[in-house]
Order: sequence, then structure tokens, then C-alpha cells
Amino acid sequence: MGIFTKEISIRWSDLDPNFHMRHSAYYDFGAQHRVEVLQQQGLTLRVMQENHIGPILFREECVFRKEIRLGNTITISTKIGKMKPDASRWTIVHELKNEKDELCAIISVDGAWMDTSIRKLANPTPEIVQEVMNAFPKTDDFILI
Repeated sequence: MGIFTKEISIRWSDLDPNFHMRHSAYYDFGAQHRVEVLQQQGLTLRVMQENHIGPILFREECVFRKEIRLGNTITISTKIGKMKPDASRWTIVHELKNEKDELCAIISVDGAWMDTSIRKLANPTPEIVQEVMNAFPKTDDFILI
């Protein structure tokens, strides 16, 4: 499986008073891309509801490297950086690059899967979740935890 990438448009509403992308917009783009990737791979919201499963985050961090401004062409990519063999816990890494292929930001999220019927961590992780998460492209420094 290749890298999951998407070109994103920076909207006026994504800007802060300094006329560059506000910090929370980075997280919004990362969250949207994660959901889109899961859906593309068959782990749709409907499948999650049927399996009483949903992703939860423990940590979300963004390292800002270059300003992103209105009119920039930005590409976001998504890979797995760390994961348990049963896909119960994971780290997803997003890279945002500009039209010159310069790294503008790195978003890292640590998460797990919650059983939505009992509101606790899923144990075991449903097979569909394991299949989708194991099919994700991995970072160059991927760690099996």
C-alpha cells in the first residue's frame, strides 16, 4: 500500500491574526485525513458503529517548521509510526508539505480503540480494525510496540 496523501486548500477561516494558518487548523486537517483514510480502507463510520468501536486519542502534538499561508498548496500524508501487533494502540504521523516539498509541520497522535458500548478500551481489537491498521503505510522509523 502506498502513502496516503491529499492536497488541502487553506481557507480564510484557517488563518490567525498573523495571516498564517492557526495552530488548531493543523489538528483539524489531521483529524479529517485520518477519518478519510480509514473510510477509504473500509473502516467506515457505519462499520465502526456496527462493531461498537471508535478511535480515541491520548496525545496530539504538532511541530511547526514553516509558515502556511492562504494560497499555499499543501499536501498532507498519513503513516503509522508505532503500533501494537493487535493494532490496539498506535501512533499516526501526518506530514504537511508545501508546493516546494518543504516540511511545514509534523502532527503525531497516540491513540487506541474504544469499545463504545462499554466505554472502555477494546479488548480484543476487532479483526477489521487490525486489517485496516496493518495495511497502513509505515514511517521509515516504524516501531512495533
